[in-house]
Amino acid sequence: MTAHAGATDALDVRLEAGASPRVAAVCTVAQLFPVPERGLMSGIDKRPVDGPVRVLTHGVLGDVQGDREHHGGIFKAVYAVSREMRRAWGAAIDRELPDGFFGENLATEGIDVDEAVIGECWRIGSALLEASSPRSPCATFSARMGERTWARRFTAAGRCGAYLRVIEEGEIRAGDGIDVVARPEHGVSVGDVFRGLDAAQASALRDWSAETSTILYEGVARAASTVLERASETGIDARLRSTGRGLGLGMGL
Repeated sequence: MTAHAGATDALDVRLEAGASPRVAAVCTVAQLFPVPERGLMSGIDKRPVDGPVRVLTHGVLGDVQGDREHHGGIFKAVYAVSREMRRAWGAAIDRELPDGFFGENLATEGIDVDEAVIGECWRIGSALLEASSPRSPCATFSARMGERTWARRFTAAGRCGAYLRVIEEGEIRAGDGIDVVARPEHGVSVGDVFRGLDAAQASALRDWSAETSTILYEGVARAASTVLERASETGIDARLRSTGRGLGLGMGL
């Protein structure tokens, strides 16, 4: 079947009908990737590893973030991308894009990662993960692809993969099933945030956050609040938003 890609639908992303959601590959940093124009060494060069990998609150054991101002933190502990999406990109640009090439920790199959609802929980191996934020393409990603306009092109396609927060630490390995154990009723997906929220979606996200006392990643809260304020509505309470880069959920705002 063709997975939903929003209004842009630039990619022909197809999930195999009836396939069980699973982790196809677990990827960690193979070597640091130089980004001279940014003056940093990035951990975007990830490749599959054998055996179990420990997933901790702040990320996959052995993972590296070269730009800690925009990457890392508990809301961006694990990055997941569907093989189906990455292969669709490979077909679109006539290029081989192996597992880990987008910098993902988890390459999945049989699940539309972009349509994971904010706050949706996945049991994978012994770990429990929660969908928290879209991936915003950056200059490092463009350098990795060797295409200056890549970030704009990636954004226009409306697909981003999902950052996941680690609710319960554990071990994950290739082949583990992905069990969706909880899905909030607000229905606002990671992909919705990436493509742009409407007022109803922003309101649903705000109300859910307030009713459940759920702290949202700052970028998600800011996107929703911007839409709400334009509609002359109240944005998301400052106490319910965080970058997640401090000592705890309420730190590092």
